[in-house]
Amino acid sequence: MIPRYTRPEMAKIWLDDNKFKVWLDIEILACEALSQLGEIPQSALENIKLKAKIDVDKILEIEETTKHDVIAFLTNLEESIGEDSRYVHLGLTSSDVLDTCFAVQIKQAGELLISQLEKLQKILIKRAIEFKYTVCIGRSHGIHAEPMTFGLKFALWSEECKRNIDRLNRVTVEASQGNISGAVGTFEHISPKVEEYVCEKLSLTPASISTQVVQRDIHANFISTLALVGSMLEKIALEIRHLQRTEVGEAEEYFSPGQKGSSAMPHKRNPISSENICGQARLLRSNVIAAFENNALWHERDISHSSVERIIFPDSTVTLDYILNRTINLVERLIVYPENMQRNLNMTNGLIYSQKILLALARKGLKRQEAYVLVQKSAMKTFETKIPFMVTLLENDELMKHFTKDEIEKLFTYDEIFKSVDYIYNRCGIE
Repeated sequence: MIPRYTRPEMAKIWLDDNKFKVWLDIEILACEALSQLGEIPQSALENIKLKAKIDVDKILEIEETTKHDVIAFLTNLEESIGEDSRYVHLGLTSSDVLDTCFAVQIKQAGELLISQLEKLQKILIKRAIEFKYTVCIGRSHGIHAEPMTFGLKFALWSEECKRNIDRLNRVTVEASQGNISGAVGTFEHISPKVEEYVCEKLSLTPASISTQVVQRDIHANFISTLALVGSMLEKIALEIRHLQRTEVGEAEEYFSPGQKGSSAMPHKRNPISSENICGQARLLRSNVIAAFENNALWHERDISHSSVERIIFPDSTVTLDYILNRTINLVERLIVYPENMQRNLNMTNGLIYSQKILLALARKGLKRQEAYVLVQKSAMKTFETKIPFMVTLLENDELMKHFTKDEIEKLFTYDEIFKSVDYIYNRCGIE
């Protein structure tokens, strides 16, 4: 099922109208190449280009009888072209048309997805700059670790987005391979020059070798990359889901006027977009398995891959486009609560400064494990009693042999986390 908010630009790539139009383009381009080689009279070529028309409904009606889509398509062309239709599909086999069209569709879909990823990256960079010096707690294992800046989250996602743009560019180029090589890929009945001509006109690369079909490891690589992009979107959405939890409250999805969160509880503001993104990412990963299974075919070709691809490619590209656009909207309109970040920083009564105390002891000459035990003693007292960490440190006589009160107090600051933020941003190309 196509998601309700699917962009029409992506959906139409996989509709019959576009598919049959590309098929017709391929057949006419092949005729042009054959005409240049002297195998089709120029008058026949002109007649074919003038009269060739397709009727999608008629093709589907014919297919009900033929049980073969390409034959149904060619039969419909014969009806519009007439006698010169004998030159159409000359020396070609069905997969020449199918796989070359498939390459065009993948290229169209890949380029749309790349443009959306580039848009997402720009928004991530914008928000990284916005919150560059907004302090929040960093977490490891879901537990408070040390302070960081909220902008670093967006900078991190921006870098992964950049890598995924590069990946998707590579696999889109790789998958943009056509083949017009005949029944088992030997060019016995058609010149390689036809393949070169058709592919050049369609901005494709001829497959270096094909066995009637372009090899499916190429397509598995493409689908795998879509799933990897989806996992990045899930990473972003999952973090936002956590940040929106009532107990955390550091950020939340935009809640539009008139929006409802629950049929039972009027107070609810749920992270529905984030949850949807996480769920759809699972579908993308599940399609990878089917794409891998498609790589092994009987001998030079069977069609066990075909029925699978008719589902997983529209499904994966449409799904990724859908959640990409939801993520763009999610990040762009994300509501951030720095005051709650400050509240959470103070939640553990200063325990977030434990490493600073540990390192200060080490610099004073204590062995690391000895220093660790001293600091942990005070930390566990704070954890169990809620007495501020600074107080339990000052009450730790053994530890205070190495510090003055003023030295301890000066360690309770997170100003130093800013000193390398510019360095990190510069490495990420964020200015």
